[in-house]
Amino acid sequence: MRKSILVGVVVLAIVATACTIDTGSNGDSSPAAGTTRVDQTLPASEEPVAAVARLALPAVVNVTSDVVSSAGQAGQGVGTGFIVRSDGVIVTNCHVVEGATRITVFTSAESPDQYDARVIGGDCEHDLAVLKVDGKNLPTVGFGTSDDLELGQTVVAIGYALALEGGPSVTTGIVSSLDRTVRVQDPNCTVCDNGTRVYSSVVQTDAAINHGNSGGPLLNLQGEVVGINSAGSDAAENIGFAIAIDSVKEAIQQAIDTPLAATGYLGVSTQGVTAAMAYQLGLQVEEGAYVIATTQGGPADEAGLESGDVIITVDGNAVMSAEDLGTILADLQPGDTVAVVVNRDGQEQTLDVTLDARPLPAQLP
Repeated sequence: MRKSILVGVVVLAIVATACTIDTGSNGDSSPAAGTTRVDQTLPASEEPVAAVARLALPAVVNVTSDVVSSAGQAGQGVGTGFIVRSDGVIVTNCHVVEGATRITVFTSAESPDQYDARVIGGDCEHDLAVLKVDGKNLPTVGFGTSDDLELGQTVVAIGYALALEGGPSVTTGIVSSLDRTVRVQDPNCTVCDNGTRVYSSVVQTDAAINHGNSGGPLLNLQGEVVGINSAGSDAAENIGFAIAIDSVKEAIQQAIDTPLAATGYLGVSTQGVTAAMAYQLGLQVEEGAYVIATTQGGPADEAGLESGDVIITVDGNAVMSAEDLGTILADLQPGDTVAVVVNRDGQEQTLDVTLDARPLPAQLP
């Protein structure tokens, strides 16, 4: 990946593995910006970085995204997140979850707990995603304020660097620069102008930020989150970037206050059938949603849908294209059991599918 550093503006490629604001123990309460947990106390006798790691690590999670390409090839992206409310609200980067057909969160415990996650809000143009898992009494990390950061101040980065086994990595460094503007090439970002994210109010640090660190917390020596690790540079040493936490607190709070509603999720990657496509593949229908692949263990997979099926109706509604399928599912709810009629090798079959919650809403890429 090639990068160029300009005066005041950095252009680089996202470093992501493809390869909180809970201020109290009550998970039902919203966080208050700029405050921290009352139990977040660092003993004077303990080495500062070790103390920060001990307090923050339980709230740091691995975020794994299953992705199916347009060619039907399955893959996984691995990143990091951190729990900000004890009822399962998690902050990460949008590029960690974009295009996901399933989002799975693993805790950092020696025997990790596993949760299915969905996106409830965020700001993908500025690389923020807020997730929700069905959790209770989860460990959290509190917010500090990035406005108080100073050049040369010690910071700690935590994340699942390189997706290595053995839990998250802890690195330390200093604040190298404040208020950078960074332009990041990301052709997968559907809301970005010309496939370029623009990060403003970015903190530059020399703490190592590698593939897989994306979405993890950047902390001060009080154990407070002051940034969200987002990008690093392969062309230069000791340069990493984090989104300043003060610039995204409002977006995080909005996701908590008005979360995006869960909609029905089938777990398929599809393409609209055309006459030319039907001729080339020998299909017996010229309209519908052609199933490129199903998400392993997803609703469609569990119900017996297969690659090569053409979905022609869902819940009694005609499916003329892949767009029709998305529109129909948007009006259905997780837990609904619907009849899905497919054309398979020229024969119609009806399969009963119990829908799950869509991990990635249409509002986010």
